Amino acid sequence: MDLLHNAVRPYAWGSRTAIAELLGKEVPAPHPEAELWMGAHPGDPSRVIGEDGVQRSLLDLLTADPDGQLGPRVARRWGSRLPFLIKVLAADEALSLQAHPSAAQAAEGFAAEQARGVPLDSAVRNYKDPAAKPELICALTEFHALAGFREPARTVSFLRALDAPSLAPYTEMLVAQPDSSGLRALFTMLITLPQTSLSVLLPQVLDACVLHVKEHGEFDLECRTILELGESYPGDAGVLAALLLNRIVLQPGEAIHLPAGNLHAYLRGTGIEILANSDNVLRCGLTPKHVDVPELLRVLDFTCGDMEVLLGEEVQPGVRVYRTPAPEFELSRLDLAAGEARIDHEGPQIMICTEGAVVLSNARGDELRLARGQSVWLPASDPAVLVRPDGVESAQLFRATAGND
Repeated sequence: MDLLHNAVRPYAWGSRTAIAELLGKEVPAPHPEAELWMGAHPGDPSRVIGEDGVQRSLLDLLTADPDGQLGPRVARRWGSRLPFLIKVLAADEALSLQAHPSAAQAAEGFAAEQARGVPLDSAVRNYKDPAAKPELICALTEFHALAGFREPARTVSFLRALDAPSLAPYTEMLVAQPDSSGLRALFTMLITLPQTSLSVLLPQVLDACVLHVKEHGEFDLECRTILELGESYPGDAGVLAALLLNRIVLQPGEAIHLPAGNLHAYLRGTGIEILANSDNVLRCGLTPKHVDVPELLRVLDFTCGDMEVLLGEEVQPGVRVYRTPAPEFELSRLDLAAGEARIDHEGPQIMICTEGAVVLSNARGDELRLARGQSVWLPASDPAVLVRPDGVESAQLFRATAGND
């Protein structure tokens, strides 16, 4: 078990305080810090700090010894590739409205772009690899998001409450077909509106949202979100698409799973994100980056209804596992008071301490202290570890492992 040195990604939507404070650095940071990456992503692999103090790329370690580092089961399925990436994500502004493909869709899309000769580093490339990218986000602070299509009847109530004249025909489309097919038709129409129609409809919707907020209407939070997005992305059809999505507020410890095809946008807050080790993102708005609406429509899942909020299944005192169908990853949360928890797993593990401090020890007598913000790599060849708080009444860790086949 070895400490990790991890890269911080400075995207414009990031926070100047959250990650810096977690890592014990100067606050505010000199520039936005959006994501702390822990894993073996080729774009920014973590570095393993050996007992001799020498840092080695985790990506290189996996390539050199996949069976020892990943274990036979994981190496058999994923080769020398660590199937998951875990992040601390800290958003002060909205991310793009996006979805991720399934494994079959990614393989097909990647092969098609390869056949057309689209360079991997092209700004208009959709598929960087042939892999799926399911995700799970667990809140560290109150965390706000748009995710999944709202129940059509509820969306009809929202659109009618806005009562914008130019919106009425679109509302009636969903009234006539209040199901996933109706949502697909309405979403497709809104996201592909010609500029002349968009320049009429969007200002009316924003004006209606202002009035709804002033009158303390039922959809106050949704309207405030639409107004924030409209201010940040003027003239963007993605603002209209956001009318159709669930507006979610997660409290610390709550999580949502975002499978293939789920349309979503994180809005603000800090959380632990775990995802498949892939770069495949299809965007439809709220971004200056490449948008490919036809390809997005090919992968979107228009299943509608409330997003399930996961609290984690308690598997031993203080240890909760967030179960998902994703074979690439599994996330656990350890809330440790006095006492210790035994952690065993046949594959690779990454742990990050998010509160307090802990000591990890194993049967060989090895010990490693993790302070808040520090993370550790445990290869499959390491024995089980015991984790206990160190000098504090309680501590919190998050643990990433490969999922089940």
